[in-house]
Amino acid sequence: MNEATIDSWGDASDVTKRLVGSWSFDRVIEGQATMQGIATFTPLDSGLLAYREQGYLKLANGTEVQAEREYLFSNSDGGFKVFFREDPPRLFHEISLSASSGGALSGRAGHLCKRDDYQSAYLFLSDGTFVVRHVVSGPGKDYTMNTTYTRLS
Repeated sequence: MNEATIDSWGDASDVTKRLVGSWSFDRVIEGQATMQGIATFTPLDSGLLAYREQGYLKLANGTEVQAEREYLFSNSDGGFKVFFREDPPRLFHEISLSASSGGALSGRAGHLCKRDDYQSAYLFLSDGTFVVRHVVSGPGKDYTMNTTYTRLS
């Protein structure tokens, strides 16, 4: 692994520790909407990391609505798992990270939701930002969503 990755994100199994705190995010749902907001990762007593995002979603027709989403993250060997915040939590996907070009860490996973397929990719960049991409296809959904996160000081 290159030094920039080690300085920014550490080992792949340390990524969830480095997520703790607040992040601004910019999201593009191609051809459908954009969203800007704040995402917060908060450690829970259970060892899980609570993810909560809040912001404003602007639809292609100009309508703007307040939106929020919550997940749970848990550390796993060489990466992390993401759960829907339900009782009990339900697995969304597990990401195994590996070093990629330019000193980044990246990982991919799939998830079938009824008949819609989610292909997700995470890219943790050496500048400390990270990008999450979901490509969703199926009879009920068809879109690509890219979200870029930047740490708030």
